[in-house]
Amino acid sequence: MSEEQRARIDAMMRQPHPAGPRPVEELRAGFMALMERMNVPGGIRTTPVALGGRPALHVEPGKAGETGETGDTTETGEPAGPAAGPGGAAPAGTILYFHGGGWVFGSPETAMSLTGHLVARTGLAAYSVDYRLAPEHPFPAAIEDTLAAYRALLDGGTDPSAIVFAGDSAGGGLAVTTCLAARDAGLPLPAGLVAFSPGLDATRTGESMETKEGVDPIFTRAAVEHTGAMYLAGADPHQPLLSPAVLADLTGFPPMLLQVGTNEILLDDSTRLASRARAAGVDVILDVTARVPHVFQSFAGILDEADEALDRAALFLRQRVRTASAARAAAE
Repeated sequence: MSEEQRARIDAMMRQPHPAGPRPVEELRAGFMALMERMNVPGGIRTTPVALGGRPALHVEPGKAGETGETGDTTETGEPAGPAAGPGGAAPAGTILYFHGGGWVFGSPETAMSLTGHLVARTGLAAYSVDYRLAPEHPFPAAIEDTLAAYRALLDGGTDPSAIVFAGDSAGGGLAVTTCLAARDAGLPLPAGLVAFSPGLDATRTGESMETKEGVDPIFTRAAVEHTGAMYLAGADPHQPLLSPAVLADLTGFPPMLLQVGTNEILLDDSTRLASRARAAGVDVILDVTARVPHVFQSFAGILDEADEALDRAALFLRQRVRTASAARAAAE
């Protein structure tokens, strides 16, 4: 662990911002500028596609000898099944990725430092969904879009046991709530899910909302309530699809990995969901890293803890796909 690296990241994230709530256009531009500074690994390929009626990025491991490139072609149809991986062979599984941004900003492009590193580390291809954003499209638009993307993979012939969900911040919350929505719709669930610093409680009742105020270099209660109100648009936050950390029944959920830092006001979103998962008999790993901020995994190549956390997440995803594949083969 590097105290110097963590201190540098903390100082960078504490750069002064204009006082008071900022308009959504400014939030979106600022987030894009921040995420453009993050490292995206070489050796991956991206192609614009459509998935479930929404734009998405198909992110694939590069073939042998490639140093990384971005595809220029746009596929307008839904995927017909598992995409080809390195060497032309079908990959063992697919990551369905949901980007962060408070349900108000962000895109598959801003999440490339995370999606790209997961693809590079696992060898799995990913689809990163460009779900609709608030305030133009408040709750439940984002969940409708992520669920439609999952349906599209299933309808295209991808076995659910070969699909894993992953996401960061709001997208980490969507990894959980999309599972809830899929279960409620009678769909088979994915093999597992990974959530980086997920937002899981629109009631904002976690103790860390108070105890980590000021410790968190990125968020304040006022900031998350500002963007949260755009997403809620008057909806009651006391419902499982908005506050799964305190209200969701997780019975039947796949194994999950929750990664979070101690220096974030959303810490208790993860700790309380992990408790609910254990109570429901769900396999859950709560992975807490000391003195790092919200979605610290974005700082891969800058922060040692980020690279280590991504390695753990990649191992979990590979294990889930491998375990599910073995169980499927044994049943045939």
